Amino acid sequence: MAHAELTRPEGAASDWTIPQRWDAYTPQEHATWDALFARQARMLPGRTAPEFLQGLDVLRLSKPGIPDFEELSDRLMKATGWQVVAVPGLVPDDVFFDHLANRRFVAGNFIRRPDQLDYLQEPDVFHDVFGHVPLLADPVFADYMQAYGEGGRRAAALGVIDRLARLYWYTVEFGLVRSGEGLRLYGAGIVSSFTESVFALEDPSPNRIGFDLKRLMRTKYRIDDFQQNYFVIDSFEQLLDQTLNTDFGPLYTELDGQSDIEIEAILPTDRVFTYGTQAYARAKMPA
Repeated sequence: MAHAELTRPEGAASDWTIPQRWDAYTPQEHATWDALFARQARMLPGRTAPEFLQGLDVLRLSKPGIPDFEELSDRLMKATGWQVVAVPGLVPDDVFFDHLANRRFVAGNFIRRPDQLDYLQEPDVFHDVFGHVPLLADPVFADYMQAYGEGGRRAAALGVIDRLARLYWYTVEFGLVRSGEGLRLYGAGIVSSFTESVFALEDPSPNRIGFDLKRLMRTKYRIDDFQQNYFVIDSFEQLLDQTLNTDFGPLYTELDGQSDIEIEAILPTDRVFTYGTQAYARAKMPA
């Protein structure tokens, strides 16, 4: 997700893009990508949405290691009209939304160290590309991401980005989807993480709650640990429909008069798939 108060690094274009410089990656950096890719590709079948697994093919390019964004963008453009552009890290909100609205996905061009395979606070090229790009090859999800970018530009003008950020967090980053075989992962923050891929779907601790736009946009979230609430969409078509056919202006006004919902809360109106034990959250609390 974007960040509002940043200074454009020297050498970055006005839209914050930079050359990827694929030739500058070291053999160790390519090996880190390959290790992460192989680990996730082995464990995600049966856990993730079929659209994500189908989209993984767009990442299997002619060169080994970290994808070359130019070749990757050529394949994406043919599939859904999207491209991937390199940025030095987090970008301001207005830049982020403008890229999405124009079907450009921003991706950091650096990769984590080998000792950071399981956790990295700032998103790197593996999170951005492995986590996000496969679903950009799906036409419905690709349209949702563009619609989100357009909505983000309107939210910025109204000064309500924080509300809309929750939609991104609980769908694009940490969303679950129903399937004929049960719940499946699709959020990039989950599918790019070995440990959260297991926790989000199989651990008894978190709540898993049916998607409700108003409820979700009132719900706090945490950026430094596993989620304690995961929201479950019925389909990507539902997500796109809600985004395109909701008048967000009156919704923001309505939400402005309502209190936030705590992260682990269950409401009487919730459609609950799993009542979490909250054991993980309690174990992390100070004695």
